[in-house]
Amino acid sequence: MAREFAELTLRDQTVQLPVVVGTEGEVGIDISSLRRDSGAITLDYGFMNTGSCASSITFLDGEQGILRHRGYPIEELAEKLTFIEVAYLLVNGSIPNADEFEEWSSLLNRHSMIHEDMRRFFYYYPEHAHPMAILSAMVVSLSTFYPELSQHRPDEPEEHIDKAATRLISKLRTIAAFSYKKSVGQPFVYPRHDLRYCANFLNMMFSSPIHDYEIRPEIVKALNTLLILHADHEQNCSTATVRLVGSARVNLYAAVASGICALWGPLHGGANQMVIEMLEEIQRGGGNVRTAIERAKSKQNEFRLYGFGHRVYKSYDPRAKIIKRACDDVLKVLNTTDPLLDIAMELEAAALQDPYFVDRQLYPNVDFYSGIIYRAIGIPKEMFTVLFALGRLPGWIAQWKEAREDPKAKIQRPRQVYVGPTLRHLDASVKGGDVVSVEDSGGRVPN
Repeated sequence: MAREFAELTLRDQTVQLPVVVGTEGEVGIDISSLRRDSGAITLDYGFMNTGSCASSITFLDGEQGILRHRGYPIEELAEKLTFIEVAYLLVNGSIPNADEFEEWSSLLNRHSMIHEDMRRFFYYYPEHAHPMAILSAMVVSLSTFYPELSQHRPDEPEEHIDKAATRLISKLRTIAAFSYKKSVGQPFVYPRHDLRYCANFLNMMFSSPIHDYEIRPEIVKALNTLLILHADHEQNCSTATVRLVGSARVNLYAAVASGICALWGPLHGGANQMVIEMLEEIQRGGGNVRTAIERAKSKQNEFRLYGFGHRVYKSYDPRAKIIKRACDDVLKVLNTTDPLLDIAMELEAAALQDPYFVDRQLYPNVDFYSGIIYRAIGIPKEMFTVLFALGRLPGWIAQWKEAREDPKAKIQRPRQVYVGPTLRHLDASVKGGDVVSVEDSGGRVPN
């Protein structure tokens, strides 16, 4: 079959660039040889039009509102599978059969405890330390306690990778719960081997020596759904960070810790926390939703509605449809009375009817509803991004593993277009120890 090429003409020189077509018809232009053949590079702020890899994990079509993992629509995965099954699908490439699921579950249970010496780390963090700071530091510390995959080896046995993956998925849940307990000054609650993944996490979060948490199946189901919806989302900021850091052949724990730090930002995983803070601001202002909407529409006002629209989806976020149903179910079951949730529901209804938001397709997204659910079941806003990290972990592992096994993968090293000063020289009178002013006037300031 003849290869297809795109031609680029620059300063009377034409270069041919191979065209790559994905299984869903996506078209990419391979510019690997562009600098060699033309002396030019591409400039793409935010990498919005740049593909960094070929991947078989997740397909996302923002224009059509499509999200699939390994070919399976997110709607079917959220309806029919548990989070642990979806995690297996992402990491291993297939839905587990009965025997594989039991083995996977057994490994997760076996590795749910963290080394007792790690408990001391929690004690030395400042009071009210943010759980995300603790989470990232504890994850990178795992490599010192569990040596498998602590150093890159091309011939690493597959069982070491599987062990590290299950260990991290299981232990991150325990570390996340311990991080919360540390932040509120409560004693740690150990994992129980008789509970499944999400129920175990809820028990570690909310039980105490004097109070047994009531594990309600509706809440467990909602948490499963939330984690599934966050499990992977193509080459987003944190996932791209995991692959970039991993390209230096660092261990899995270090790569995931970098993803956690990237996820912390308010423009990424921190957005669901921003939703609650926005609702609190509306409440402090009197709770008038119509006023808040008009403020958000005004270009002269800095107020913004968090949780509406999405950078990738140009139509309705498919995850938002699923999570809205979960949100309605949770609020109905809990029969929760919360002024902030009342404001959220009123805001959702008003925005969906306002032509400004409808015309711009600024629909409530997954961050809007996830923040409401977390608040309803008692998870504080400082833990929202931690829950996001817990859900996103299987995707990070799958992406790290795929990049590691890709024979075309290289250490990532983006180019730049330099716009600084051209060649210049220090004044001949300048000697070591002198401080030169930032001006070119030759003025001096003392040390």
